Amino acid sequence: MTFPGVKALDHVDFTLRKGEIHALMGENGAGKSTLIKCLTGVNNFEAGEIHIDGISEAVRNRNTLDAQKHGISTVYQEVNLCPNLSVAENLFIGREPMTKLHTVNRKEMVKRAQKLMNEMNLPVDVTRNLDEYSLALQQMIAIARAVDMECKVLILDEPTSSLDDSEVEKLFNLMRQLRDRGVGIIFVTHFLEQVYAVCDRITVLRNGQLVGEYPIAELPRVKLIAAMMGKDFDDLASIKPEGGLHGGTESLIDAQGLSHAGKIKPFDLTLARGEVIGLTGLLGSGRSELARAIYGADKAQTGTLRVKGKEVHIKHPIDAMNLGMGMLPDDRKAEGIIGDLSVRENIILAMQARRGMTKLIPMKEQEEIADHFIELLQIKTASRETPVKQLSGGNQQKVIIARWLATDPDFLILDEPTRGIDVGTKTEIQKLVIKLAQEGKGIVFISSEIEEMLRTCNRLAVLRDGAKVGELSGEMTQELVMKTIAEG
Repeated sequence: MTFPGVKALDHVDFTLRKGEIHALMGENGAGKSTLIKCLTGVNNFEAGEIHIDGISEAVRNRNTLDAQKHGISTVYQEVNLCPNLSVAENLFIGREPMTKLHTVNRKEMVKRAQKLMNEMNLPVDVTRNLDEYSLALQQMIAIARAVDMECKVLILDEPTSSLDDSEVEKLFNLMRQLRDRGVGIIFVTHFLEQVYAVCDRITVLRNGQLVGEYPIAELPRVKLIAAMMGKDFDDLASIKPEGGLHGGTESLIDAQGLSHAGKIKPFDLTLARGEVIGLTGLLGSGRSELARAIYGADKAQTGTLRVKGKEVHIKHPIDAMNLGMGMLPDDRKAEGIIGDLSVRENIILAMQARRGMTKLIPMKEQEEIADHFIELLQIKTASRETPVKQLSGGNQQKVIIARWLATDPDFLILDEPTRGIDVGTKTEIQKLVIKLAQEGKGIVFISSEIEEMLRTCNRLAVLRDGAKVGELSGEMTQELVMKTIAEG
């Protein structure tokens, strides 16, 4: 399966057995979603064959309806049902029982829907609207619909990302029931503990290629992480940070027991002036969510936060900005740049927000600020008035960094600041992070590349499944990081 410039799936073999729960694992961009889309008819693959038990010839699904006819159903992270319709109506959309007069037989539909809910031990009144039930029950109703359509293969794509622990366990019980009935389940998740709690086998993809297929008992957590990241333990080299960083005595951030329901479990984190602390873990481990809870992008529901020794209550990001914080988000296009605005306008945005819209920054001052940071960060742009969307990804990233530096923050959160940019610009940003720390700022640095974290950070907080499971400092190696992710 090829997209412009990228081979998203390269000769991948995948076998799902009747009556098993099979985890499909891999980092972001590994090819999991592409494989699912090929199976379900969303993508038209270029080579290979799909074989399904009971069908003599190779199957070619041209769309999702073809896939359903062949017994393949998918339930996504975002429930794709109609919240304004009743549960019964959702269960039978497109296949409603009809009367002799060719009208919908609502009595029969409700009867069959309630019978299905009872069989699956779901406490649901099918005459009530779908949106009256929790997201977890909506997920299970979507699964029940797939089962009633006599699916042989059920694909669950990140179904637990918005569920709490008790809801996850209910979902797992339902998955085990379906497995015992002979349904084959493909389970896509970033949560390691869930894989080992419910799955029978694991297939690992990396960079669009098959790494391997393993019985769950033969692949301990640390080896699964190594397979996903492409690190061979025999070849792991110790990488030490260049020129150690030593934090001062003044505490900038002291978070105790902060949490956000469904995203991040209660955690403690401290940061002193002059420190760079890295948040590491697999994609979906809670790195960004932890940072967002501190910054107020996601309002913390438990715990206390002290900034420079004083307890604060951050309800919105503007509160964090006024306390001397800045945050570069991981998705620069959706949450960072405003593409149609100029480089100058993007750089002064946070400073203007802090001053308020009634105290506009004079144009001459705006131009001086923009010119200063264009030169300081070597932003390659035709002029300060160039629309920022015309810049390369690396230069867009520098513009967002400039935006926060213009506010002279004490504390900066940099979430994937080097993702998708060239090696030269990566090095520039890493050097800038170290320089900012040496000037007395505190930095939280998030990256998917362990080598980059080891070069840049003097401490690492390790996350897994929405919880902080360890903290490393001193002699840190890739092997130690991966073992901590696996074992806590």
